[in-house]
Amino acid sequence: MGKLFGTDGIRGIVGENLTAELAYRVGQAVTTVLTEEKGRPPLITIGMDTRISSDMLEGALIAGITSVGGDVMPLGTIPTPAVAYLTIKVGADAGVVISASHNPFEHNGIKVFNGQGYKLSDALEDRVEEKILSNEPMPIKKGGDIGKRIHGMKNLKYEYIQHLKGTVQDDLAGLRVLIDCANGAAAATAPDLFADFAIEADFIHRKPNGVNINLKCGSTHLRSLAAMVTAGEYDLGIAFDGDADRCLMIDEKGNVVDGDKTMAVCGKYMRDQGLLTGWTIVGTVMSNLGLHEFCNKNNIRLICTPVGDRNVLEKMLEFGYRIGGEQSGHTIFTDYATTGDGQLTALQFLQILKRSGQSASALASICPSYPQTLVNVELANQPGLKEAVMASQALSEAIAREEETLGGDGRILVRPSGTEPLIRVMVEAKTAAQADECAGRLVNLVKTLKI
Repeated sequence: MGKLFGTDGIRGIVGENLTAELAYRVGQAVTTVLTEEKGRPPLITIGMDTRISSDMLEGALIAGITSVGGDVMPLGTIPTPAVAYLTIKVGADAGVVISASHNPFEHNGIKVFNGQGYKLSDALEDRVEEKILSNEPMPIKKGGDIGKRIHGMKNLKYEYIQHLKGTVQDDLAGLRVLIDCANGAAAATAPDLFADFAIEADFIHRKPNGVNINLKCGSTHLRSLAAMVTAGEYDLGIAFDGDADRCLMIDEKGNVVDGDKTMAVCGKYMRDQGLLTGWTIVGTVMSNLGLHEFCNKNNIRLICTPVGDRNVLEKMLEFGYRIGGEQSGHTIFTDYATTGDGQLTALQFLQILKRSGQSASALASICPSYPQTLVNVELANQPGLKEAVMASQALSEAIAREEETLGGDGRILVRPSGTEPLIRVMVEAKTAAQADECAGRLVNLVKTLKI
């Protein structure tokens, strides 16, 4: 990828490396490239999460888009997958999402879907980036050629809610769930969605104020949800991230049901219903050894891609596979969506839970979890540093030594974050102590490398 676009669009700290001026130019560049592609001005949807900076970035993007002749359809505060769905539904040429997903509120991001609800191709992103980074002015329109903002589109979220409701056939009566909206975009849709079912649903962290998104809540902070699920004797806890494209769950005993377990439960159900194309689940290199074991025992093939839901989706589309995702909670059901969707994932799991007659812990027990230690090592936010660390001979030699120590009974994955100045160190081993000790040595090495 280029200097601006990472694995999930453009990310940055607002006011530092992500500014209103940059957003304005992004709007201009996306519109100009689409105009060149289509031979006419495009129609672009925009949705955003609840960060305090999202309104500012939306205004800058709208100004940029309309200044070069594009029309804009603002969807308001809405989950990322809703933007993808509604872009297709209204026949727009592209959809823009303003969100930094699970990151803290001071971060934000801009990513773009094409008219089919998929992330822009690398080739188009490269063209957009080239225009942004060049200092050449883009063709400003005048008079009646200026683009317009189309008003009254925020109610389109109910079209998305009805779409989600239509993906399950059961009313889910008898289930009690506690839902953590992460003070993010799910707060705008989840209460209305679950109100359409006979399920008993309670909500926490559904009062965003601009700065509390993901703050000790949501899919990256599950402790409070787990405590409340067990104390309140709920059947399941559900946690979304800031833009609601992820879903992690908590069973009735307070244990985490991560993306691997979710894919195992849903994949096995789909196989039993004759719906699992190629008897295949698509995961990533981060998928736990437990998912590999589950698939081997159940005659299901597991294909692992590099980290990133984009990579998972590309493999799914290439071969027509119907379920895939990441341990972190991005789960993709290509029958219903073009991207990961946390609320869709929750509904699919809940329907299986209801039909099984089992507890969530029993249902998820089909997929074991091997001890896994994941540590994020913070780096200075300077260009090329992550790449230099990963190219270090000292690091590669240390990884080889640690792999030899594990003796084939575990694995190590060290990789750069695609969205933050971090090196992620992941170790799986027979015991948690082994994993912790191995990860600790590698983390200390990364911290002390002389680059």
